[in-house]
Amino acid sequence: MSWTDERVERLTKMWNEGQSASQIAKDLGGVTRNAVIGKVHRLGLSNRTTGEPEPVAAEPEPVAAEPAAAEPSAPEEPVATVPEPVEAAPAPRRQMIVPAGQPLPPQPSANEISPEALETVREVEKNAKRLSLMELTERTCKWPIGDPAGENFWFCGLGVQSGKPYCEAHVGVAFQPMSSRRDRRR
Repeated sequence: MSWTDERVERLTKMWNEGQSASQIAKDLGGVTRNAVIGKVHRLGLSNRTTGEPEPVAAEPEPVAAEPAAAEPSAPEEPVATVPEPVEAAPAPRRQMIVPAGQPLPPQPSANEISPEALETVREVEKNAKRLSLMELTERTCKWPIGDPAGENFWFCGLGVQSGKPYCEAHVGVAFQPMSSRRDRRR
């Protein structure tokens, strides 16, 4: 189906009359509601002046000599109302997603992690299985090591601690008690 000038003209007329995209699609035939919406946006017709669609089988207005009859009647009370202010809901927490090939955000520095935990992690990483993403299972440590954009990137792969995604050494680094983190910031 192509958008001929005649079909575009019909769509524009129906849209300006307040017809819904579904009604327009049904009337035009061979086109979906989404196609109508897309065409409306491409034509720049998306801003409607009225919120209520007119009836589908509207009768043409008679031409009268009286000027009051030619003008559309105004509603007695305004249709649009100003919404009452609503308390803003807290914004959802969003994790930052780093596109592939981009540098990673700053990671916790060595002084934020206890020296014992760092030493344990270094020893464990020497004996790690160095698995690729496709080799990971529910029972393997999913701690990433290296730069994901680089060639030397792998996952620990050792056995996980019960109920956690990491081995015992990486759990010690990833899940630190709140009080110890608070103390290091001071």
